[in-house]
Amino acid sequence: MSFIMRLLKSTIHPDVHSSGINCSETKCFIRKASRAIVLKGESILLLYTKRYHDYSLPGGGIDKGESNIDGLVRELKEETGAHNVKNIVEFGLYEEFRPWHKNNFDIVHMQSYCYTCTIDDELLEPELEAHELSNGMYPIWMNIHQAIAHNEETMAKSDKKGLSIERETFLLKRIVSELLTKSVLA
Repeated sequence: MSFIMRLLKSTIHPDVHSSGINCSETKCFIRKASRAIVLKGESILLLYTKRYHDYSLPGGGIDKGESNIDGLVRELKEETGAHNVKNIVEFGLYEEFRPWHKNNFDIVHMQSYCYTCTIDDELLEPELEAHELSNGMYPIWMNIHQAIAHNEETMAKSDKKGLSIERETFLLKRIVSELLTKSVLA
């Protein structure tokens, strides 16, 4: 399935030369991911990662041959125990060009396809991967404003922050401005 989702933001990591990024000429790995936006009022379903001391949207890499939606449903189930995922609506694409030091590539073109959706209230047991468990990752319902403030503080003060925190904080702020503002006005 090929489609164009609205671009929310495109970023280039400072360690990647911004002049003439051309993935066809550079050793560039394209990694596609689906990310879920699950809201209940001002509470949002997030993942907290102790290692990086941050909050992020549930989601992750889309497997070969898997659609964005199938990847979204699978990742939500694995990371949070969410089930009965419905009312899936496109929110937007956040793309990043970052350094990549695996499999003979220099750059990763990270494409995060974000969707709003609903889930059943009860979460089942997550099926986290070994590295997620060792990083201290777990799902949590969190006030979105508190999550943004927490991530901003981590970005300002922590030397162990992950590369994704800027993306996640941008997305949380965009969710507030576009989705929470609409629901207040309705």
